[in-house]
Amino acid sequence: MRLDGKVALITGAARGQGAAAARRFVAEGARVMITDVLDDQGKELAAELGAEYCHLDVSSEDEWADAVAFTVATFGDITVLVNNAGILHFSALADTTLADYQRVIGINQVGTFLGMRAVVSSMKQAAGGSIVNVSSVEGLGGMPYLVAYTASKFAIRGMTKVAAMELGQHGIRVNSVHPGAIDTPMVSTALGRPIDVSPIGKKLALRRIGQPEDVANVVLFLASDDSAYCTGGEFVVDGGATATHALNG
Repeated sequence: MRLDGKVALITGAARGQGAAAARRFVAEGARVMITDVLDDQGKELAAELGAEYCHLDVSSEDEWADAVAFTVATFGDITVLVNNAGILHFSALADTTLADYQRVIGINQVGTFLGMRAVVSSMKQAAGGSIVNVSSVEGLGGMPYLVAYTASKFAIRGMTKVAAMELGQHGIRVNSVHPGAIDTPMVSTALGRPIDVSPIGKKLALRRIGQPEDVANVVLFLASDDSAYCTGGEFVVDGGATATHALNG
């Protein structure tokens, strides 16, 4: 049981990558607080797994305080935080409104900042912990029509390193995970219609689209003591997408 005795709060965990991480964490012995704004799906998953659920809009400072307090009251001090919640918005730079830009930044970037800050006291009380920030391959390189998303994911990459330097003395590790093309509802949700992303897999070294479980396995490693000497690192889960460059093929 790689997470036996650990208390984990996972954001955006009602579906997709967050739900896959919640399943792996429970299977490995963690006590898990599933958080999301999708209350019905979150509660259903929590009941299925024997976890707990808490509504959390990650862009809200007050809701972060409530979620952390509820988790501590339910399970004890938090030792794992997975900042997974995020949204996607497609638009050309010239067509991106300030409101749309700020909405993406508020959830992806500010949400991650608020989450890290919110758990520091609890993790110090527990004498250590692991924070896993979900960035993206768009946190390593840009992509057209994703100016807000790319900005937010680059920011997560940088904040991770700052937090790792500050919190290491307290036994708190902070790492970022950078998924590539993963089969989750996020792209379809952003575009407002079902999208078949499987053709992208033909362009990748591994010749397939990633599954949420592929990301969850790396998140599990970083949450566990198997990664005890890893902090400030970038862990890519992309099927080889960033192993090449634009001139390939």
